[in-house]
Amino acid sequence: MTTTNRRSPVNPAPAMHQERPPVDTSRPNPARRYDYWLGGKDNVAADRQSADQIAQVFPQIRTAVRENRRFLHRVVGFLTAEAGIHQFLDIGTGLPASPNVHQVAQNIAPAARIVYVDNDPMVVTHARARTTSTPQGATAYAHADLRSPQTILTDPAIHATLDLTRPVGLLLVAVLHFLDDHDNPHEAVTQLIEALPPGSYLAISHASLDRLPVHTAGQLAALTATGAHGSFHPRTRDEITAFLHDLEPVDPGLVPITQWHPQRAPKPETSTEETAIYGAVARLP
Repeated sequence: MTTTNRRSPVNPAPAMHQERPPVDTSRPNPARRYDYWLGGKDNVAADRQSADQIAQVFPQIRTAVRENRRFLHRVVGFLTAEAGIHQFLDIGTGLPASPNVHQVAQNIAPAARIVYVDNDPMVVTHARARTTSTPQGATAYAHADLRSPQTILTDPAIHATLDLTRPVGLLLVAVLHFLDDHDNPHEAVTQLIEALPPGSYLAISHASLDRLPVHTAGQLAALTATGAHGSFHPRTRDEITAFLHDLEPVDPGLVPITQWHPQRAPKPETSTEETAIYGAVARLP
């Protein structure tokens, strides 16, 4: 990932980043596993083995991650075109998958500005090499972790790219379920929201076992409880709703992602039961 600033919206400014830690390929990584399910090639054997084991229990997982991407595209299109949001903070962005947030937003508003954040150094490296902003806009990247929101909020890339006195679209798409309760995910979201001005928006999607058959839900819970696949903490609809506390939900509120503005492109292509993911967009008053 290459950080850009307002004086140079496309060219890199690598001096703003510290040296990255080595990539651990011995353990599965959520971003690389997600890439594998989407049909990408930026993954290793450990990711593929983990992904295939999860798919044996929940065969619809590839469908679910594709629908999550469609949800993300609908959200960014809505926020850019209808809510007037032209700057985004995308945390837990994962490996680049076209179209990405900046492509969707800048197709509508060429001057849109986007900062991507991820805690995986491989994501940072690949996204730097592949992402190019429009001349009018900007893309930048921060290597930081949602578990430490202040490291995100103080990253130079954010302050060089976004104007935090103007509304921002905060995207937490398919990332909060990787935080256990001891990671204080609600406090992390609260800190991020408090750093944004009124009129900003929060968009989330979050895995849930609510709508899965009891047998499938039990198998998934048992598989992920081993720790071999990394941290994974699906939550109930009520638990996910708590992340939207004191915000103004955009209609239709927190719903299965296939039911969020399904008339917008790209339209959902599957049933609610095959996604096992809730999504919502809410406005900061």
